Amino acid sequence: MNPINISLLVFMIGLYGVMSKNNLIKKIMGLTIMNGSIVLFFISIGYREAGLAPILEKGTTGGLSNTILVDPLPQALMLTAIVIGISITALALALIVRIYAKYKTLDIQQLSKEQ
Repeated sequence: MNPINISLLVFMIGLYGVMSKNNLIKKIMGLTIMNGSIVLFFISIGYREAGLAPILEKGTTGGLSNTILVDPLPQALMLTAIVIGISITALALALIVRIYAKYKTLDIQQLSKEQ
């Protein structure tokens, strides 16, 4: 099974968690799983078998015409996506703590009835 299929499977597991669960914490866990699967997808797109990092060392002229290089852009973007995903998860969990303090429940069905 290649990484793209695995990322699709993990994304579907996270989507199932978001769509089927009524608990807010479980929904946030599903969103975090979906975020991880997207990161895996983009990292697997940038991977090249036997590829080298595109780093020029001191004294080289850059004559890498026959060498396979790994694309660093998806890796750099996914580092940013990981940081943003963790920040959003922390913000969502902080909001959930406030919701629980006010309503004493995390069930969406009960929260919608209280409004």
